[in-house]
Amino acid sequence: MVISTASRQLLRARNLADSRYAEPLGVEDMAKAASLSRGHFSQRFKEAFGVPPHAYLLTRRLERAASLLRHTDYPVAYVCVSVGLTSVGSFTTSFKRAFGMTPTEYRRQFPPAANRARVPSCVTRFYGRPQYRTFREDKEPRRA
Repeated sequence: MVISTASRQLLRARNLADSRYAEPLGVEDMAKAASLSRGHFSQRFKEAFGVPPHAYLLTRRLERAASLLRHTDYPVAYVCVSVGLTSVGSFTTSFKRAFGMTPTEYRRQFPPAANRARVPSCVTRFYGRPQYRTFREDKEPRRA
């Protein structure tokens, strides 16, 4: 399969959105990564991937936000900022449009993250050891 230069440019922009969604990234930055003008880039991106670049970037951010809401106990405002969005109100509206419920309602559907916290086995073994030794090595050696 041969990938054209134009396809590589669009893939570069899409990869930028996938990897740096949490940064203040916009369509202009994606167009720059593809070495295309903003208008031409937006048109070509939509033709190639079926959605406008802004919608693609927002979708990536909302998917990551949903994951954070399921797997952490971070406040909704923190989740909003950590995925690269700046307005909690806009985040809530976009999230509800995409998932059919607010971020808080979405989180209520999953058990608290503290219930699923994974503890490494080395920590379990350390705290599972007896506090007091029962072997003779814990006695002080006799002095002559």
